[in-house]
Amino acid sequence: MREAMSTSRWRAILLGIVVLFCLAAGQAVAADKPAADVIHQLRIYEIFDGNKQQFHERFRDHAMRIMARYDFKIVATWESKNEDRTEFVYLLEWPDKQTMDDRWAKFMADQEWSDIKKASRKYGAMVGEIESRTLVPTEYSPRTRLID
Repeated sequence: MREAMSTSRWRAILLGIVVLFCLAAGQAVAADKPAADVIHQLRIYEIFDGNKQQFHERFRDHAMRIMARYDFKIVATWESKNEDRTEFVYLLEWPDKQTMDDRWAKFMADQEWSDIKKASRKYGAMVGEIESRTLVPTEYSPRTRLID
């Protein structure tokens, strides 16, 4: 129980840090978009120290490029340590949930991405648990857009 509470508390702190980072970025809020239309997605991947370099190379050199093809807007990426677990964390900005769902489906069906994942199996499992959270701004959020 103590371990689960610690993990939950850490994840809440991480989410707070992500939000503070984005607010501190100083990017202008788009006045033409209502707060409810823009959403963010927080992705947390458990990665393994033994092939961490290969994971980062695959994400940087391939996943980000293919994601851009499907209009993924990556706000920022981080690496985090949670007790004995290494995590890769990134934040995406989407115009709405329907677009987010559509683009993820297209990305996951992309043949090039499928081939890259198969080729990287030689390094062993690169990702363990994956968490995804859709962040919908409140009506009083000081910022809704974090990138141009």
